[in-house]
Amino acid sequence: MSLLNWRVFSVALLLAFAVVMPSVTTAQGQTMSEIQLTGTASGGSKTGGTLAGGTTNGFGDTGGEFTPAPASTAGPEAAAFDGTYIWVATQFSDSVTRIRVSDGAVSGTFSVGKRPVALLYAASSLWVANLLSNNVMKLSPSTGAIQATYAVGDGPGGLAYDGTNVWVANRHSNTVTKLRASTGANLGSFAVGKRPMGLAFAANSVWVANNFSNTVTRLSTAGAVLGTYAVGRGPFGVTGQGENVWVTNYFGKSVTKLRAADGFNLGTFQVGDGAAGIIFDGNSLWVVNNGDSTVMRVSTTGSVITTYTTGKGPFAVTYDGNRIWVPNFGSNSVSMANVN
Repeated sequence: MSLLNWRVFSVALLLAFAVVMPSVTTAQGQTMSEIQLTGTASGGSKTGGTLAGGTTNGFGDTGGEFTPAPASTAGPEAAAFDGTYIWVATQFSDSVTRIRVSDGAVSGTFSVGKRPVALLYAASSLWVANLLSNNVMKLSPSTGAIQATYAVGDGPGGLAYDGTNVWVANRHSNTVTKLRASTGANLGSFAVGKRPMGLAFAANSVWVANNFSNTVTRLSTAGAVLGTYAVGRGPFGVTGQGENVWVTNYFGKSVTKLRAADGFNLGTFQVGDGAAGIIFDGNSLWVVNNGDSTVMRVSTTGSVITTYTTGKGPFAVTYDGNRIWVPNFGSNSVSMANVN
Protein backbone atom coordinates (compact mmCIF):
# COMPACT_ATOMS: atom_id res chain seq x y z
CA MET A 1 0.00 0.00 0.00
CA SER A 2 1.40 3.41 -0.90
CA LEU A 3 1.99 6.04 1.77
CA LEU A 4 -0.79 8.18 0.26
CA ASN A 5 -3.30 5.34 0.32
CA TRP A 6 -2.25 4.38 3.82
CA ARG A 7 -2.71 7.90 5.08
CA VAL A 8 -6.20 8.09 3.50
CA PHE A 9 -7.08 4.78 5.14
CA SER A 10 -5.73 5.95 8.48
CA VAL A 11 -7.67 9.19 8.33
CA ALA A 12 -10.84 7.15 7.89
CA LEU A 13 -9.99 5.30 11.09
CA LEU A 14 -9.02 8.38 13.09
CA LEU A 15 -12.31 10.22 13.53
CA ALA A 16 -11.96 13.31 15.65
CA PHE A 17 -12.98 16.92 16.10
CA ALA A 18 -10.39 19.39 14.80
CA VAL A 19 -11.33 22.97 14.11
CA VAL A 20 -8.24 24.45 12.50
CA MET A 21 -7.70 28.14 12.88
CA PRO A 22 -5.50 29.88 10.31
CA SER A 23 -2.01 30.90 11.31
CA VAL A 24 0.43 33.33 9.76
CA THR A 25 3.86 32.39 8.46
CA THR A 26 6.25 35.31 8.60
CA ALA A 27 9.31 33.55 7.18
CA GLN A 28 9.84 30.32 5.29
CA GLY A 29 12.54 28.11 3.87
CA GLN A 30 15.21 28.80 6.45
CA THR A 31 18.20 26.52 6.01
CA MET A 32 19.64 24.04 8.49
CA SER A 33 22.98 22.28 8.65
CA GLU A 34 22.84 18.53 8.19
CA ILE A 35 25.00 15.92 9.89
CA GLN A 36 25.05 12.58 8.11
CA LEU A 37 24.96 9.48 10.26
CA THR A 38 26.69 6.24 9.28
CA GLY A 39 25.13 4.12 6.56
CA THR A 40 22.42 5.19 4.15
CA ALA A 41 18.68 5.46 4.26
CA SER A 42 15.90 5.19 1.73
CA GLY A 43 12.56 6.96 1.56
CA GLY A 44 11.17 9.82 3.57
CA SER A 45 8.22 8.19 5.30
CA LYS A 46 7.92 6.15 8.43
CA THR A 47 6.74 2.80 7.14
CA GLY A 48 8.46 0.65 9.76
CA GLY A 49 8.59 -2.41 7.56
CA THR A 50 5.60 -4.36 6.27
CA LEU A 51 2.98 -6.26 8.21
CA ALA A 52 2.25 -9.88 7.33
CA GLY A 53 -0.01 -9.97 4.31
CA GLY A 54 1.68 -6.96 2.77
CA THR A 55 -0.12 -4.21 4.66
CA THR A 56 2.12 -1.26 5.35
CA ASN A 57 1.94 0.11 8.86
CA GLY A 58 2.51 3.85 8.87
CA PHE A 59 4.18 3.87 12.29
CA GLY A 60 5.73 0.41 12.30
CA ASP A 61 3.97 -0.76 15.44
CA THR A 62 0.30 -1.62 15.17
CA GLY A 63 1.10 -5.22 15.99
CA GLY A 64 1.13 -8.41 13.96
CA GLU A 65 4.10 -10.03 12.28
CA PHE A 66 6.81 -7.82 10.84
CA THR A 67 9.04 -8.43 7.88
CA PRO A 68 12.50 -6.93 8.32
CA ALA A 69 13.01 -3.34 7.28
CA PRO A 70 15.56 -2.78 4.49
CA ALA A 71 19.09 -3.02 5.84
CA SER A 72 19.90 0.38 4.34
CA THR A 73 17.22 2.13 6.41
CA ALA A 74 18.57 3.26 9.77
CA GLY A 75 15.55 5.38 10.59
CA PRO A 76 16.70 8.10 13.04
CA GLU A 77 13.61 8.33 15.19
CA ALA A 78 14.12 10.29 18.41
CA ALA A 79 16.53 12.72 20.05
CA ALA A 80 17.49 13.92 23.53
CA PHE A 81 20.05 16.36 24.97
CA ASP A 82 22.11 15.49 28.06
CA GLY A 83 23.93 18.80 28.52
CA THR A 84 26.92 17.81 26.38
CA TYR A 85 25.65 15.47 23.67
CA ILE A 86 22.65 15.06 21.43
CA TRP A 87 21.56 11.43 21.41
CA VAL A 88 19.73 9.98 18.41
CA ALA A 89 17.84 6.67 18.33
CA THR A 90 18.08 4.84 14.99
CA GLN A 91 15.38 2.25 15.23
CA PHE A 92 16.30 -0.10 12.37
CA SER A 93 19.92 -0.38 13.48
CA ASP A 94 18.90 -1.05 17.11
CA SER A 95 21.31 1.59 18.31
CA VAL A 96 21.74 5.10 19.65
CA THR A 97 24.28 7.59 18.32
CA ARG A 98 25.94 10.37 20.30
CA ILE A 99 26.73 13.77 18.72
CA ARG A 100 28.86 16.39 20.52
CA VAL A 101 27.01 19.70 20.40
CA SER A 102 30.16 21.83 20.57
CA ASP A 103 31.34 20.76 17.11
CA GLY A 104 28.72 18.36 15.70
CA ALA A 105 31.13 15.42 15.78
CA VAL A 106 29.64 11.93 15.99
CA SER A 107 31.29 10.47 19.07
CA GLY A 108 29.96 6.95 19.35
CA THR A 109 27.19 4.53 18.44
CA PHE A 110 25.90 2.05 21.04
CA SER A 111 23.71 -1.02 20.72
CA VAL A 112 20.39 -1.09 22.58
CA GLY A 113 17.20 -3.16 22.24
CA LYS A 114 14.97 -3.84 19.26
CA ARG A 115 13.54 -0.77 17.56
CA PRO A 116 14.50 2.12 19.88
CA VAL A 117 11.91 4.83 19.23
CA ALA A 118 12.00 7.19 22.23
CA LEU A 119 14.77 8.83 24.27
CA LEU A 120 14.83 10.77 27.52
CA TYR A 121 17.62 12.30 29.58
CA ALA A 122 16.60 12.16 33.23
CA ALA A 123 18.18 11.54 36.63
CA SER A 124 21.69 11.73 35.09
CA SER A 125 21.00 8.83 32.71
CA LEU A 126 19.82 8.30 29.16
CA TRP A 127 16.59 6.27 28.91
CA VAL A 128 15.74 4.34 25.75
CA ALA A 129 12.34 2.85 24.92
CA ASN A 130 12.75 -0.30 22.79
CA LEU A 131 9.48 -0.83 20.93
CA LEU A 132 9.86 -4.51 20.03
CA SER A 133 11.82 -5.58 23.13
CA ASN A 134 9.07 -4.37 25.49
CA ASN A 135 11.65 -2.80 27.74
CA VAL A 136 13.38 0.42 28.69
CA MET A 137 17.16 0.64 28.98
CA LYS A 138 19.13 3.02 31.19
CA LEU A 139 22.48 4.11 29.71
CA SER A 140 25.49 6.00 31.02
CA PRO A 141 25.80 9.22 28.98
CA SER A 142 29.58 9.30 29.46
CA THR A 143 30.27 5.78 28.18
CA GLY A 144 27.10 4.60 26.45
CA ALA A 145 27.15 1.49 28.63
CA ILE A 146 23.83 -0.13 29.53
CA GLN A 147 23.32 0.30 33.27
CA ALA A 148 20.02 -1.56 33.56
CA THR A 149 17.10 -2.95 31.57
CA TYR A 150 13.50 -2.79 32.83
CA ALA A 151 10.50 -4.70 31.47
CA VAL A 152 7.47 -2.51 30.79
CA GLY A 153 4.30 -2.96 28.70
CA ASP A 154 3.78 -4.01 25.10
CA GLY A 155 5.30 -1.59 22.62
CA PRO A 156 7.00 1.12 24.68
CA GLY A 157 7.31 4.25 22.59
CA GLY A 158 7.06 7.39 24.71
CA LEU A 159 8.95 8.69 27.76
CA ALA A 160 8.55 11.47 30.33
CA TYR A 161 10.04 12.39 33.72
CA ASP A 162 8.17 13.88 36.66
CA GLY A 163 11.25 14.68 38.74
CA THR A 164 11.25 11.33 40.54
CA ASN A 165 9.80 8.76 38.17
CA VAL A 166 10.09 7.85 34.50
CA TRP A 167 6.80 7.28 32.69
CA VAL A 168 6.57 4.98 29.67
CA ALA A 169 3.78 4.92 27.05
CA ASN A 170 3.00 1.35 25.93
CA ARG A 171 1.47 1.64 22.48
CA HIS A 172 0.07 -1.88 22.20
CA SER A 173 -1.04 -2.25 25.82
CA ASN A 174 -2.89 1.09 25.90
CA THR A 175 -1.19 1.79 29.21
CA VAL A 176 1.57 3.86 30.76
CA THR A 177 4.10 2.35 33.17
CA LYS A 178 5.68 4.24 36.07
CA LEU A 179 9.29 3.42 36.95
CA ARG A 180 11.18 4.83 39.91
CA ALA A 181 14.14 6.53 38.24
CA SER A 182 16.60 5.77 41.03
CA THR A 183 16.04 2.01 41.09
CA GLY A 184 13.89 1.12 38.08
CA ALA A 185 11.23 -0.34 40.37
CA ASN A 186 7.94 -0.83 38.55
CA LEU A 187 5.35 1.24 40.41
CA GLY A 188 2.40 0.22 38.27
CA SER A 189 0.81 0.41 34.84
CA PHE A 190 -2.25 2.55 34.22
CA ALA A 191 -4.89 2.38 31.49
CA VAL A 192 -5.18 5.31 29.09
CA GLY A 193 -6.56 5.68 25.56
CA LYS A 194 -5.79 3.74 22.41
CA ARG A 195 -2.18 3.72 21.25
CA PRO A 196 -0.55 6.18 23.65
CA MET A 197 2.32 7.98 21.94
CA GLY A 198 3.70 11.22 23.33
CA LEU A 199 4.07 11.97 27.03
CA ALA A 200 4.81 15.14 28.98
CA PHE A 201 4.92 16.17 32.62
CA ALA A 202 3.25 19.53 33.15
CA ALA A 203 1.14 21.19 35.87
CA ASN A 204 2.06 18.36 38.25
CA SER A 205 0.39 15.85 35.94
CA VAL A 206 1.34 13.36 33.24
CA TRP A 207 -0.25 14.11 29.87
CA VAL A 208 -0.67 11.28 27.37
CA ALA A 209 -1.44 11.68 23.64
CA ASN A 210 -3.74 8.80 22.59
CA ASN A 211 -3.07 8.45 18.87
CA PHE A 212 -6.03 6.20 18.01
CA SER A 213 -8.51 7.83 20.40
CA ASN A 214 -7.98 11.42 19.30
CA THR A 215 -7.72 12.38 22.94
CA VAL A 216 -5.26 13.37 25.64
CA THR A 217 -5.42 11.71 29.06
CA ARG A 218 -4.29 13.58 32.16
CA LEU A 219 -2.93 11.40 34.99
CA SER A 220 -1.98 12.29 38.52
CA THR A 221 1.49 11.27 39.62
CA ALA A 222 -0.23 8.39 41.43
CA GLY A 223 -1.66 7.18 38.10
CA ALA A 224 -5.28 8.26 38.58
CA VAL A 225 -7.12 9.62 35.52
CA LEU A 226 -7.85 13.30 36.13
CA GLY A 227 -9.42 13.96 32.75
CA THR A 228 -9.65 12.97 29.10
CA TYR A 229 -9.81 15.72 26.49
CA ALA A 230 -10.65 15.66 22.79
CA VAL A 231 -8.01 17.06 20.46
CA GLY A 232 -7.36 16.71 16.71
CA ARG A 233 -6.85 13.71 14.47
CA GLY A 234 -4.00 11.41 15.40
CA PRO A 235 -2.44 13.15 18.41
CA PHE A 236 1.27 12.38 18.42
CA GLY A 237 3.43 14.68 20.55
CA VAL A 238 2.74 16.71 23.69
CA THR A 239 4.67 19.37 25.60
CA GLY A 240 4.09 21.75 28.50
CA GLN A 241 4.24 25.54 28.12
CA GLY A 242 3.64 27.33 31.39
CA GLU A 243 -0.06 27.11 32.18
CA ASN A 244 -0.83 25.34 28.91
CA VAL A 245 -0.24 21.99 27.22
CA TRP A 246 0.24 21.68 23.46
CA VAL A 247 -0.55 18.59 21.38
CA THR A 248 0.40 17.85 17.77
CA ASN A 249 -2.25 16.24 15.57
CA TYR A 250 -0.48 14.13 12.96
CA PHE A 251 -3.40 13.67 10.59
CA GLY A 252 -5.00 16.98 11.50
CA LYS A 253 -1.98 19.00 10.33
CA SER A 254 -2.44 21.05 13.46
CA VAL A 255 -1.57 21.70 17.09
CA THR A 256 -4.11 21.98 19.91
CA LYS A 257 -3.62 24.21 22.94
CA LEU A 258 -5.15 23.00 26.23
CA ARG A 259 -5.36 24.90 29.49
CA ALA A 260 -3.44 22.75 31.93
CA ALA A 261 -5.65 23.58 34.90
CA ASP A 262 -8.73 21.91 33.45
CA GLY A 263 -8.00 20.70 29.91
CA PHE A 264 -10.12 23.44 28.33
CA ASN A 265 -9.46 23.68 24.58
CA LEU A 266 -7.95 27.10 23.84
CA GLY A 267 -7.74 26.56 20.10
CA THR A 268 -6.42 24.42 17.29
CA PHE A 269 -3.91 25.97 14.92
CA GLN A 270 -2.74 24.94 11.48
CA VAL A 271 0.85 23.80 11.01
CA GLY A 272 2.30 21.35 8.47
CA ASP A 273 1.52 17.88 7.23
CA GLY A 274 2.23 15.10 9.70
CA ALA A 275 2.68 17.21 12.82
CA ALA A 276 4.73 14.99 15.14
CA GLY A 277 7.39 16.02 17.67
CA ILE A 278 7.01 19.22 19.68
CA ILE A 279 9.04 21.08 22.33
CA PHE A 280 8.89 24.42 24.11
CA ASP A 281 12.18 26.35 24.36
CA GLY A 282 11.01 28.85 26.96
CA ASN A 283 9.81 31.35 24.37
CA SER A 284 8.49 29.49 21.34
CA LEU A 285 7.20 26.08 20.36
CA TRP A 286 8.95 23.92 17.77
CA VAL A 287 6.79 21.56 15.70
CA VAL A 288 8.15 18.89 13.36
CA ASN A 289 6.11 18.16 10.23
CA ASN A 290 6.91 14.68 8.99
CA GLY A 291 5.01 14.91 5.71
CA ASP A 292 6.48 18.27 4.74
CA SER A 293 10.03 17.61 6.00
CA THR A 294 10.04 20.85 7.96
CA VAL A 295 10.21 22.16 11.50
CA MET A 296 8.20 25.25 12.42
CA ARG A 297 8.78 27.83 15.12
CA VAL A 298 5.35 28.66 16.54
CA SER A 299 4.40 31.45 18.93
CA THR A 300 2.45 30.71 22.10
CA THR A 301 -0.56 32.31 20.40
CA GLY A 302 -0.41 29.66 17.65
CA SER A 303 1.08 31.72 14.82
CA VAL A 304 3.84 30.19 12.72
CA ILE A 305 6.90 32.43 12.98
CA THR A 306 9.47 30.61 10.85
CA THR A 307 9.62 27.42 8.80
CA TYR A 308 12.90 25.51 8.45
CA THR A 309 13.55 22.85 5.83
CA THR A 310 14.93 19.61 7.31
CA GLY A 311 16.02 16.29 5.88
CA LYS A 312 13.44 13.71 4.84
CA GLY A 313 10.64 12.59 7.12
CA PRO A 314 11.54 13.96 10.58
CA PHE A 315 9.58 12.90 13.66
CA ALA A 316 11.30 14.52 16.62
CA VAL A 317 13.03 17.67 17.80
CA THR A 318 15.21 18.59 20.77
CA TYR A 319 16.83 21.80 21.98
CA ASP A 320 20.26 22.42 23.53
CA GLY A 321 19.69 26.00 24.71
CA ASN A 322 21.02 27.53 21.50
CA ARG A 323 20.15 25.20 18.64
CA ILE A 324 17.38 22.90 17.59
CA TRP A 325 18.24 19.38 16.44
CA VAL A 326 15.98 17.27 14.22
CA PRO A 327 16.67 13.59 13.38
CA ASN A 328 15.60 12.82 9.81
CA PHE A 329 14.02 9.39 9.55
CA GLY A 330 14.31 9.16 5.75
CA SER A 331 17.71 10.83 5.28
CA ASN A 332 19.67 9.03 8.02
CA SER A 333 20.86 12.42 9.21
CA VAL A 334 20.33 15.12 11.82
CA SER A 335 19.47 18.71 10.91
CA MET A 336 20.63 21.57 13.14
CA ALA A 337 20.06 25.32 13.25
CA ASN A 338 20.96 28.18 15.59
CA VAL A 339 17.81 29.80 16.88
CA ASN A 340 19.16 32.35 19.41
